[in-house]
Amino acid sequence: MTTITSSRGHTEVVSARRTELRDVSDIISLFSHFTEDVFGKIDVMHLLEKSNLSLILCNEKNEVIAHAAFLDYPNWNITDQSDWESFLHKNYLNNKCTPLNTLFMHLFVAKEEYAAGCSQEIIRRVFIAIPELQFILLFIPLSLLHCVGEVCCVFLFVCFVLFFKYIENSYHFLNIEKPQLEDYNDLMPIWMRQNETLKETYSEYFLADIIEHQDEENQAVVCEVNTAVGFMSLCSQVDVSLFHACFDLGPFHGLCKPHPEDVLKASQEPSIPEGRESPTVIQEETVRDLLLHLECHKSMGPDKLYPRVLRELVEVIAKLLSTIYQHSWLSGEVPEDSSASPLLETEEKDTFHPVYRGASNAVCIRLFCIDEKYETRSLDFLHYVFKLFPDKDFCIILVPHHVPEFCLIRSFVRVVPYFTTQLGHELYVFHRAGLLNYFITADFQFLTFQDIEYIRSHYNIEDFIHFNHHQQEEHGRLYHFALNPIFHHYTKHFLKEILRLAHKSSLYYPIYPQYEEGKFQNPCAHSLTSALHYMVPVRPRRQIVYPLEELGINAPSEQVSKDQLSYSLNHINRKLITESKTSINSRIVVVGASDVGISFLETLVFCPHLKFNNLTLISIHGLPGKDLPASKHRRFLINSHCFNDEDYAQMSLCSWVNIVVGKMIGINRTAKYVVISKQRKVPYDYLVLCMGQKYQVLSPTGADVSKLPTNRDVLSEWPQRYTGKVPSNHFTLNDDQDCLKAMHWLEENIVNSEGNVIVYGNTIDIYTTVETLLSLGINGSRIHLVQPPLSSNVTCLNNSEIESAVQEALSEAGVSVYYDSILAQWSKGDDPDLITCAAFTTNTKPFKLQCSAFFSFAYRTVDYETFKAINDACLVFDGRLVIDTEFHTNDVSIRAAGSLTKYSRKYYADECTHSNFNSKEIGFELATSMLNLFDPTLKPFSKPPEGMDSLIPMYKGCKIKGGILPRGCNYLHISKPEIPIHLDIELALSDHGMEIITGKARHGNYFRMHINKYSMVDSITCFSKTPFPVSNYICLYGQHERLLNDLHYRWNEGQITDLYSYFREPWSMAIYHDRFIDLKKELRQILLSEQVRKMTSKCILLFGQFVSVVHFGFFPHPSPKPILRYLHRHRPHLPMYARAAGERGAGGRAGRAGL
Repeated sequence: MTTITSSRGHTEVVSARRTELRDVSDIISLFSHFTEDVFGKIDVMHLLEKSNLSLILCNEKNEVIAHAAFLDYPNWNITDQSDWESFLHKNYLNNKCTPLNTLFMHLFVAKEEYAAGCSQEIIRRVFIAIPELQFILLFIPLSLLHCVGEVCCVFLFVCFVLFFKYIENSYHFLNIEKPQLEDYNDLMPIWMRQNETLKETYSEYFLADIIEHQDEENQAVVCEVNTAVGFMSLCSQVDVSLFHACFDLGPFHGLCKPHPEDVLKASQEPSIPEGRESPTVIQEETVRDLLLHLECHKSMGPDKLYPRVLRELVEVIAKLLSTIYQHSWLSGEVPEDSSASPLLETEEKDTFHPVYRGASNAVCIRLFCIDEKYETRSLDFLHYVFKLFPDKDFCIILVPHHVPEFCLIRSFVRVVPYFTTQLGHELYVFHRAGLLNYFITADFQFLTFQDIEYIRSHYNIEDFIHFNHHQQEEHGRLYHFALNPIFHHYTKHFLKEILRLAHKSSLYYPIYPQYEEGKFQNPCAHSLTSALHYMVPVRPRRQIVYPLEELGINAPSEQVSKDQLSYSLNHINRKLITESKTSINSRIVVVGASDVGISFLETLVFCPHLKFNNLTLISIHGLPGKDLPASKHRRFLINSHCFNDEDYAQMSLCSWVNIVVGKMIGINRTAKYVVISKQRKVPYDYLVLCMGQKYQVLSPTGADVSKLPTNRDVLSEWPQRYTGKVPSNHFTLNDDQDCLKAMHWLEENIVNSEGNVIVYGNTIDIYTTVETLLSLGINGSRIHLVQPPLSSNVTCLNNSEIESAVQEALSEAGVSVYYDSILAQWSKGDDPDLITCAAFTTNTKPFKLQCSAFFSFAYRTVDYETFKAINDACLVFDGRLVIDTEFHTNDVSIRAAGSLTKYSRKYYADECTHSNFNSKEIGFELATSMLNLFDPTLKPFSKPPEGMDSLIPMYKGCKIKGGILPRGCNYLHISKPEIPIHLDIELALSDHGMEIITGKARHGNYFRMHINKYSMVDSITCFSKTPFPVSNYICLYGQHERLLNDLHYRWNEGQITDLYSYFREPWSMAIYHDRFIDLKKELRQILLSEQVRKMTSKCILLFGQFVSVVHFGFFPHPSPKPILRYLHRHRPHLPMYARAAGERGAGGRAGRAGL
């Protein structure tokens, strides 16, 4: 807050913020009769979209009283934006202006009486926002001096006199010198204003001691502006060996002087995996020669690299490529023979750490404080520091994880820590060469991004730019960005120069997935683009699955509907260049790559204004989504449809998250670290447990079947966890990697041999597994489906018609089915590692089955190692890990979510767990609750009303499960989040609503839709031999039946005979659109804005208009403006709808929706 005074003596308290699009009308209202004379004809929307920085001043009433916009090239288009330096040096005396330190004012408007004060405050704010900035220039036509009014001339001259005076007095380089004891009194107020940690740790006496006791190795410096305003204490004795064990210091030569005995490469050849030949050594010279002889006219290859780009970067990447290939081959990640079958890895490989024998080359900042008014000039200290220590090239500083980044370290480079380091600090490094004040960007060639319409339709890019203000040629694609680490703090300036010199306004960097079946993603950087963390990841958009044949000529263009390899998209534009992300260094460790865990990480990663530097995922098999699309082994398990292959590719979590492959076996709450396999320790500040429940190996009851026991005799001892060595032909499938391992084993040992496969359990996964076994070519007579007694009256399918169809399909395939059977024994033959026979008890007499493979889905619970780790850490466990409604355990640093958890008994909701809700929604809410700890822009949550804090939250997202059941039928069930009840009981309820069913399950065309008493879609069940668009049908959940083309009315009139074809009709496409929810919200706001007495009639009118437009293709009078805007805005996705009269192209193609 700053107080400014008007020309009439009035005062206003103002605050500054970034300009937003909602401010456009207020800015235009500030235009005066001479605004166009000074700045030219201005399109405010276009200017805001293209400006590097634009600021608004608001008063206490939140009224806009001033605005200014700044770009990195001159106003009035007096010269080409890429060549203004030479123009300026040629025509003006000033030769100190460079692209690094100069901006140009393109617009300034303010309330007339506050113009002078507002201009001074905005200029001050701009220099604070951009510390490197030294000059702000404005070009004014010479004719303006004698043709504009007196007020304008006075304002301009006063403004710039104040501006230059302000820079001269306040924003020159600070005076840095050695401190004296008399500086103590000036520094103490600054010292005491710092955080409590400084005051408690050092106290005022410590500061006096530092000033008084200085020597050659321990120095202190002070900065002055008339009085001391900042202080820094330094030490040249740095134990860099400690940092070698904790941080990846390779890019900085270990902070040591070069030494002839440095070991920078592995001194001996690693052992070659058994069964593999020694690889051909790929020398750096060989790679360089190959790159230099690439044919530049060739198009880019499957790795998305142009040969020309590779050849030009030869000196940068030759050594890197040779090292990568050699390491990758030895680690088994890239087989020398590309046709070799992939290996299933179980853990990460150890990495080589260089050995540095040279002397320390760093000076350490032990203590630093500066007055907030001058903190943007913190870097001025380093000029003097490197003069004090001329033999040191690096300046380093250690900062606790929980301390937010301050101005000084924003110019430093954060060193990547090893995931096992337990040092509770972040290390930041600055090289003396980083004190440059000018750099030259060499000539380069730039490629325009041709797929911009695809990006617009497939990604939420309009969260960051407005396409109408960007020309096609202004979009550029970034292929690689290699920058020496010591200059990383200039990355944004480098990108800004790329945009200016290439006449671009936006840059895009796609990251394509690297599918490796059965492999773990390398947790190291997989790209030469070091600018990734300065860009923003762009969320993908949900896509409509179009019935292209039915739509015919009314289908969307190929740019919208085409299928291509999915990628994650990262973006930066002129506006984002000057917007700093808030860096979060807190170590957040997520255990478990479940849907909840992935959703949690996705939410954090896609926060555009936050940068999480220490996100870690601990998972047995690494990240999901690394298998080839449509891999057959995925059919073993039911699908939750939270994430698919495309989603994983578009997230590219491996670009943002450290992946630790292993299993959690312990938690040390005192020291705050997680113990994983091989006793490795992963430290955390916040631990998030998302492992979920898993299928466990079920122990046989041990009943002697020769004595003819029944289930009644053994039920009290069942089920129990098996504690012995698990036979190699026993499978519990919990994720894709388990399924892949099982499929490989089956193909090698079962498919082409004889022997039975036993599938044991009563979850829906038994049916998908049986269908997968049949699809592998295993004869149905060899498959035995054994089902244990049900624990409740609700079956896994909970639909008698589908159950009958599945049983009929199993019978046709020759699969034997056994009910109410409990595993009593399994026997081993000559090979003690294999199950050869399994015996079961029933309600009557036991039976035995020969067994060559055993799949168990009968026992799902918390993994024993997980339970032991939780229990040993003294976290409250009551069958599941106990949490409150904010996901907290009894440790404030540990949160948990998913099927692993249950609510505390104080809520009296034992049956209501996260298992009943949508996992993706749970993960999102978990992330939202944690963002309150880190996001400075969020308002703190208000306390719930008294008595409401004892209620558990009710989530709204639907539960989804789908898969392929016997007979190859595609199954999908979408339902509201609730505790399951038997369908027959549900149908008998008086307020059940209505059922709409078409087709028969036995015919493979069954479609059931339940409409509740509020006329909303409550559940959907599909069972079809033909694949159907699952993502489209998910959009139907929760919709009012009137929005579904008057579904209730049409059903009662007998107009609907097949719901599959009904929801492929063109009218339904708008409902599948990802922005349909915005239209509903807008209509709802209209309804809420009306008076109560008009509510009913208005509601009927709006619904009627929507039905007319979307379903019949004509527009009633008066035209429904919100609906027209919706259809017009999304015309590329929805070309099948008629256009309103008078709209351009209204007389276009025939065959519109509903016509």
